[in-house]
Amino acid sequence: MAGNPLLEVRNLRVEFPTRRGILTAVDDISLHIDPGEVLGVVGESGAGKSMTGAAIIGLLEPPGRIADGEILLEGRRIDNLPYEQMRRIRGREIGAIFQDPLTSLNPLYSVGEQLVETIQTHTDMSHSQALARAIELLAEVGIPAPERRVEHYPHQFSGGMRQRVVIALALCVNPKLIIADEPTTALDVSIQAQIIALLKRLCREHGTAVMLVTHDMGVIAETADRVAVMYAGRIAEIGPVRQVIQNPKHPYTVGLMGSIPSIDQGDGRLTQIEGAMPRLTAIPQGCAFNPRCTLTMDRCFRERPDLVQVEETRVSCWHHDKELAHA
Repeated sequence: MAGNPLLEVRNLRVEFPTRRGILTAVDDISLHIDPGEVLGVVGESGAGKSMTGAAIIGLLEPPGRIADGEILLEGRRIDNLPYEQMRRIRGREIGAIFQDPLTSLNPLYSVGEQLVETIQTHTDMSHSQALARAIELLAEVGIPAPERRVEHYPHQFSGGMRQRVVIALALCVNPKLIIADEPTTALDVSIQAQIIALLKRLCREHGTAVMLVTHDMGVIAETADRVAVMYAGRIAEIGPVRQVIQNPKHPYTVGLMGSIPSIDQGDGRLTQIEGAMPRLTAIPQGCAFNPRCTLTMDRCFRERPDLVQVEETRVSCWHHDKELAHA
């Protein structure tokens, strides 16, 4: 790692107390993101991707809570801050882009009013300065005629244009980190490509770090520098995106890659991972992937593997444990 990471997550655990006991949604995960880097976080629904993002940004829905671990932004711990302090960091230092832009935009206010309010909350700009900045931001994210569109309301924008407005909101005060949770899922493919290109350009020009949460490996391949593959609340594999895609090490990652259509696939058949992600109430002992894995051995059912370094990636699988290999 060159220099210090912008974001560091250490042994994070997110729990949900229920009448039946405590459910662990994120289980002892550690990761980092460097300035200007895009870290993709991928996995099936229920893997804990969005929960990790919500914990980082301080937006866990009660009764969800961070039960253990630390979250550091530029070396400062932020997971234990009072609500007001975290709210200031959320706008100024961490931006957020969510799947449905309508949940991020207030239908009763023009997009200009919402941008101006956000800018003025976190800076000392006057109203006219903030309005000029709002128009500049709309132009930067590719909205035509921004001087006119700044007065329009969310319902007057298409889905793709609304998502651009949300990106402009996230960029209002040049945050160091953006948590993007499924930012292209609700959009058609051509608009997806535009939003991905926009995110990449903004990273390059502003040095913004991005945590890109998605279930779409195509988006990850196109956008991310590194990728973390999550399964049942834990990281199964993490490493450079090209390495993980071309030479996956974890059986789950191998299955994910096999399920991506390829242009030169002869018979057109895709690999299928049998079974489904376990529910939080029924995570098996040992490796959580063992009911679906074709490579299991006794140890997989007894002990949970930790991440071990294998070439350029880190993998949570007993098949890559050096001590076991030499036993």
